[in-house]
Amino acid sequence: MRDGWAWRAGTEAAEPSLGAMNASVPVRTTGSWPRRLLAFLGPGYMVSVGYMDPGNWATDIAGGAQFGYTLLAVILLSNLMAVVLQALAARLGIATGRDLAQACRDAYSRPVGIALWLACEAAIIACDLAEVIGTAIALKLLFGLPLLLGAVLTGLDVLLILLLMRRGFRALEAFVIALLTIIFVCFALQIAMAAPPVRDVLAGFVPSTKIVTDPAALYLAIGILGATVMPHNLYLHSSIVQTRAYPRDEAGKRSALRFAVADSTIALTLALFVNAAILIMAAKVFHGSGHAGVQEIEEAHALLSPLLGVGLASTLFALALLASGLNSTVTATLAGQIVMEGFLHLRLPDWARRLVTRGIAIVPVVVVTGLYGDGGTAKLLVLSQVVLSMQLPFAVIPLVRFVSDKNKMGVFVIPAWLRILSWAIAAVIVVLNLKLLADTLTGG
Repeated sequence: MRDGWAWRAGTEAAEPSLGAMNASVPVRTTGSWPRRLLAFLGPGYMVSVGYMDPGNWATDIAGGAQFGYTLLAVILLSNLMAVVLQALAARLGIATGRDLAQACRDAYSRPVGIALWLACEAAIIACDLAEVIGTAIALKLLFGLPLLLGAVLTGLDVLLILLLMRRGFRALEAFVIALLTIIFVCFALQIAMAAPPVRDVLAGFVPSTKIVTDPAALYLAIGILGATVMPHNLYLHSSIVQTRAYPRDEAGKRSALRFAVADSTIALTLALFVNAAILIMAAKVFHGSGHAGVQEIEEAHALLSPLLGVGLASTLFALALLASGLNSTVTATLAGQIVMEGFLHLRLPDWARRLVTRGIAIVPVVVVTGLYGDGGTAKLLVLSQVVLSMQLPFAVIPLVRFVSDKNKMGVFVIPAWLRILSWAIAAVIVVLNLKLLADTLTGG
């Protein structure tokens, strides 16, 4: 590992993260705290999209149907980890003027950097795989389109990305927040319809030993972890917090960091509600009625209205799924651009980048659907989230190392208590992944 950054601390990168979008959103330096916060709201919501994408649906539905409310504790723990890690990502971006990919390129040798880039690309492809499956299923449920046709049509979302990017970063954020609002409203209505017992729900947030002693529960728990704390979101957040035109001095950075952390914490609380709502709904409607084997999104959609006795329930479910898939498209494209530019200094046109990653994701969906039918996509969806989880250490460990290094962070280095907490989170992630790998190899 090289000593220090490629340029002196306190200076900005010659090539700012996200190019022309860097410092493109004006912010207030005076006025009331709420009005100043409003200018910073946005990046946190874009990051939160990854915490409620279609991959979460698969793991949450399977977890709720099979184990009731037990895995709510995993969702809560994962969300708390996410709050800490996203705050660290924002700190790195604001304090150094680099995103995590640029920081890795500067700090590590080229072979290590290439390996980290490949790991992150694998995570982005796994995430995109979940988006393809989720969006295709939603199109099938709402409009009756065959799954294969829906998967192919998802490649057209590149046109949506191009249109939004041409309108500026605030347009991207407005689109994301609008779809998040749809998802939130749909699940709020579904929870009201299901009316789960509050006592059982609260008990589910208390950790149980069954989570680690039962291999099936552990597999789903790590899938939830991978679906919640997504590795490419750390790269994404460290970049998009720099879209705000805050003063690049110490006082300006401290103020920007406070607002950025507030933004991401509020947004991730929304993500916690959505993830918990999916699992709670599955626990109440499926587990509680003896349908513990429900794992597939389509099966959940088919059973939801009959079991709840409300015809609108299944439609709300499918609408929220479509909004989730479309939303994830925006953030996955941005994350891919940030990772490729940061690690390789290679910039592809947005349409080319999107078509490459989406094309890679569409192929396994087509193959699995052709070989195993629509039912095979459910297992593929859960597997994609476990793959995401396996990539987490390769993003989390460098991030924690960077923000703990005073030579790199200067006055923005994290305090000792946060350093201990951050390394503890990294250790939990590594241990859980090793346990999953051992159980997979031994057939446990």
